[in-house]
Amino acid sequence: MSIARILSLGAICSSLCVVTASAQSTDVPVKFPATWKYPAGGNAAFAQHAMVASSSRVAAAAGVEILKAGGNAVDAAVAVGFALAVVYPEAGNIGGGGYMIIRMADGRTAAIDYREVAPAAATRDMFADSLGRITSFSISGRSASGVPGAVAGLTAVHAKFGVLPLAKVMEPAIRLADGYVVDSALAHSIAGGQRHISEFSGAQVFLPDGKPIAAGNRLVQSDLAHTLRLIASKGRDGFYRGETAEKIAAEMQRGCPSGIAPKWRASHGCGLITLEDLAKYKPAWRNPITTGFRGYSLLTMPPSSSGGITVSETLNILAGFPSLPAFGTSQYTHLLASAFQRAFIDRNSLLGDPDFVKVPTEMLASRAHADKLRATIDPLRATPTPSVAKTMREGTETTQYSVVDAAGNAVSTTTTLNSLFGSKVFVTGGGFFLNDEMDELSAGAGHPNMFGLIEGEANAIAPG
Repeated sequence: MSIARILSLGAICSSLCVVTASAQSTDVPVKFPATWKYPAGGNAAFAQHAMVASSSRVAAAAGVEILKAGGNAVDAAVAVGFALAVVYPEAGNIGGGGYMIIRMADGRTAAIDYREVAPAAATRDMFADSLGRITSFSISGRSASGVPGAVAGLTAVHAKFGVLPLAKVMEPAIRLADGYVVDSALAHSIAGGQRHISEFSGAQVFLPDGKPIAAGNRLVQSDLAHTLRLIASKGRDGFYRGETAEKIAAEMQRGCPSGIAPKWRASHGCGLITLEDLAKYKPAWRNPITTGFRGYSLLTMPPSSSGGITVSETLNILAGFPSLPAFGTSQYTHLLASAFQRAFIDRNSLLGDPDFVKVPTEMLASRAHADKLRATIDPLRATPTPSVAKTMREGTETTQYSVVDAAGNAVSTTTTLNSLFGSKVFVTGGGFFLNDEMDELSAGAGHPNMFGLIEGEANAIAPG
């Protein structure tokens, strides 16, 4: 069977965990080994009423602004999501997708899946050329993009749980798009992506006079500000219908060679997203996975996310040991790596979009399954992973942010374009990068994606 919704098989931060203490922790202070490369003993951040954690200080400040204006954690999370599209364009986005876990103070929980889906014109071998060779168009160029889900997801959670008007929640992002001062992190990222950005219209914004915009300069993103204003006034229809949708559809055809047969359009870099694909997109509300680990309860994201299952399965394996060795020791590393190894093998072979394939979620999250896997761990020796998994690697392109408000409402979000700057395609007149999530599906039978994953049949390309 095939899937349409594009899975998260990248960074493990897609686990999207909301953690609550159900019993008093008995953990002892961690003792870091001498070789630990991160600074130890630093002061943690504390807040009296609420907190926003993001990879961008500016985006986090947008969330704090909304909390101070009377918004709840969901309002603040939506504000952060749209702000990241402005100040963290290489990963925060409105041209990609994500997941969100919500736990309200009154006990309500929710999980929303707003990952990208394959366009209706997508085919199983769309990235193979006429000789059957896999092209690079699954990771760069217009055909690499799935139908974006971020705007649909953010507006859906706001409509269900938010308390402030959407226009108010989006004010910080729009203000930032009208102009803000570039920090060193963004300047460095743009410089690193200069070669790819220069291929598309993003060069006009981020490479003025042919050079990466420098830290300390004011970055004005007028087209993005206009796009955000349309969303603020019209909701999801401000993106998936009308002006913005037409710009996305037009971008798909820009630079496409004439006379290409439909079967070979993707392998020649022609985009496939249509106005109909955009209008039909819907996020999926799902039931969170609930698990526990030594006094803590966890709510995690279910499939199509892979992270929640992977974290739950790993913790269930570790929970069966009477105790764990000291942090940083070789014994600790061995048990942790062995647990992750087994969970990741299941992750790559058994997970898919539950709207299209049957995912054995209950079995994978069960203690009985963890018991069987734990029994295969040799306490003294590592178990070789099949050679097919040796090329697996994790990237740094996915971003995670979390919000807790004064009432105890909590939100955990993962959002991504897949690789940095996604497909590198910048929607002309729209002001945002599109994702390259089509590479998360199987680019071709037996061929690894950009993360080195040779995925199972459940991840073959099929139209959404």
